[in-house]
Formats: sequence, C-alpha cells, structure tokens
Amino acid sequence: MLDERHAQDLDALLPGQSTELGATRRTALKAALGVGYAAAAAPLMAQTAIKTPSDGLTVGEVMIDVNGFKMPAYRAAPAGRTGLPVVLVLSEIFGVHEYIADTTRRFAKAGYLAIAPELFVRQGDAQSYGEIAKLIAEVVSKVPDAQVLGDLDATVKWAAANGGDVSKLGVTGFCWGGRQVWLYAAHNPAVKAGVAWYGRLVGDATPLSPKHPVDVAASLKGPVLGLYGAADTGIPLDTVDKMKVALATGSPAAKASTFVVYPDAPHAFHADYRPSFRKEPAEDGWKRAVAWFKQHGVA
Repeated sequence: MLDERHAQDLDALLPGQSTELGATRRTALKAALGVGYAAAAAPLMAQTAIKTPSDGLTVGEVMIDVNGFKMPAYRAAPAGRTGLPVVLVLSEIFGVHEYIADTTRRFAKAGYLAIAPELFVRQGDAQSYGEIAKLIAEVVSKVPDAQVLGDLDATVKWAAANGGDVSKLGVTGFCWGGRQVWLYAAHNPAVKAGVAWYGRLVGDATPLSPKHPVDVAASLKGPVLGLYGAADTGIPLDTVDKMKVALATGSPAAKASTFVVYPDAPHAFHADYRPSFRKEPAEDGWKRAVAWFKQHGVA
C-alpha cells in the first residue's frame, strides 16, 4: 500500500498509464545527478520542458559532508561571484534529475547560489526506478524527516563555505520537497523565507514523520508562500484551510505566510516535463516565488 503522504505524486500521471518501463527505457533515462529525467517520471513532455542554458554559470555535482557521509548535490551559481543569496531546492520523489537541475539554473540566472541535495541517497537511487509505487515503497517512504533536516543543515553549512551568504537563505521545494519546505522553515532560524509548491500539509504521526506542516505551522522561523492547485486530488482544499488556521495563531513568520491556490491547476503544475504542467500557473508561481524571496531578504 502506498504511503499516504506521497500518494498525490501519482495524480500527475495520465489516467491508466503504466508506470513500469522496460530495461532499455530505464537505461536510456538514467544518468548522472541532474542529467536526464528519472525513469518513473515518464511520460516525458519534450515540447514543454524548459531548458535553461548554463552559460555564465558554475554548475554541476558537488559532495556535501554530513557527519562523514558524502551527500551528492547539484549546484548552480553565477560564475566567479561570492556573497550570493542562497536557495535550497528540494526535489519531488524522483530525486535530483534534469527538471530539478534546470530549476537550480533558473535561480542561478536570477543571481542565487542554488543547491539541490540528493536527499534520498542513503535509501536508494530514486532516478533508477521505473515504477512509482515501488519507488515510494522502497525509497521515499523510508526517509526520516530528521535525516532530511540534518542534510539541509549540512547543505547550508556547505553554502556558507562556498560562496553563499547564508544570512540570505531561502528554501523551495516541489511535492515531497514542498512538504519539507514547511518543516525546514520551522526548524532553522536562519531561513528568511520559503516557497512550498503543492507539498502535503497534514498526515498521521509515524516514527519517521512524527510531525507534519500543520503541526509546526505556528513555530515557523521564516514566512512561507504556499503555491497549490485547486484540482490537486491529493491535497484537499480543506487541508489548506486547516493550515491557514494554524498559521494565523502562530509566530510573526507564521502570520506573514500566505497561500495562492490556482483554480484549475492539478498536482505538479510546475513540472514542465510532465503532462500535469500548466503554463500560466507555473509562470505566475515562479514570479511570485522570486518576488517573495526578495521581499523577505533572500536577494
């Protein structure tokens, strides 16, 4: 049975689609960190996938030390510059594949040191799975929230030592990563602002996920902009309402947080390489995300 908190990732797939790919197809899609699309993310929509060039940027894989463990991450930044504002980019269940790498390059083009850590690496290779249900069961559902928070702390430390100004720290993420945005904005006092794209807000307490965004909403350290779709069947609008209530009684950062809900947008509407992509909400959300970071000192 699918872990409930990840089930919405299935909604962006075409109805009736088989998520099992043949060995040849998986081999063709599997590549190095940030290169190529994850196997389980098919079908791929080449006509809408955005390709951000790396000219003028320093890009590629780096290794981040987490208490002796070497965690890979994709980094993009304006070449030759230091003192850069920092944005952590947190992936969907598919890990740091081409879409996430491209998103970091978009932030780098806007003047940021953007870093996307591979947060599933201890549990498995998310990009190699051709079946979403198996990916969730064998990898994603086994990732402890505490591990993610520690990995993000280590990523911030790496950024501070490699050209980033972590007094200007932001975090953004998509689906699974969107949920983690809320948790990290409550965890790290250095977070100036977060942008959560359709991350799940409620759930049952488990040993690996003892708290969910609604449980930590009142203690946010930095305000979060939530970008959600009214047609997202995995995130009912009443859970957004519950989150709003929790935010309204919390810290100044909690009270400064807000939501934008796009009326006809499904889950994963920003994912330009998938059938769920919706151009207008995706572009509007991106503009709002960049403006939100600037408004709250991440620039």
